[in-house]
Order: sequence, then C-alpha cells, then structure tokens
Amino acid sequence: MRRLLLALTAPLMVLAGAPAAHAASTLVVPIDHSAAVSLPRGTRDVLIGNPAIADVSVLDSGKAVILGKSYGSTNLIVVDQLGRTVLERQVVVSAPAGRVSVIRGSRVDDYACAGGCERTGEAPKAP
Repeated sequence: MRRLLLALTAPLMVLAGAPAAHAASTLVVPIDHSAAVSLPRGTRDVLIGNPAIADVSVLDSGKAVILGKSYGSTNLIVVDQLGRTVLERQVVVSAPAGRVSVIRGSRVDDYACAGGCERTGEAPKAP
C-alpha cells in the first residue's frame, strides 16, 4: 500500500515543483542606476510593465539596459519573432546603498552618504 501511495504522489510532486524551475528571477536595480540584461536570440519586442517604475532601452539584438526610475516593482517581458514570451523577470527598484532621505513635514531632502553626506542635486520634493 505504501508503494502505491508513493507511486501516485510522485507525479504530483514533480508537477508541483515544475513551476518553481521556470519561475521568473528577480532583477534588483537601485533607483537612478542601470542594469544590463542579456536578451535571448530571436528577440522581437522588449516590454516593461510600468514605465513609471523602470525604463528599458534595447542596445542591440543581444542586450538591453533597465533604468530604475521610481521605487517599486514591475516586470520585464521579452517576446520572440513568433509572439511567444521567451523571458519574463520581475524588476524591483530599490534604494541604492549610501542614500538617505530626510523628511521634514512635506519637504524631502536626499543625501548621498559615502564617507560624508552631501545633498544630491535634486530639488526638494513632497512625499
């Protein structure tokens, strides 16, 4: 009976594990920074889910660059010549190391802190 139960559940365990093997990997890009992405052969279109969070620029048939524009997450989709999705990745735009935001009421001042803190060139903004 134990062998029969194992024989019946083994295919289910394989199927349950299958999506994890093809799960989209996460690309973390600091805000105001870029990250290069290799494109599969035969790429036709490169799309970004929310262009307010990240932007994508295709350099050539084998490489694209993702720019982190605003904090949050979105997705990157690559479509081949037949219209099939050949790559999908989650893109998370995060704070870069050494960056500090000081919030005073409605005013937000950003500082770059590497050795010492200096105010960034951005104009103050409301949260």
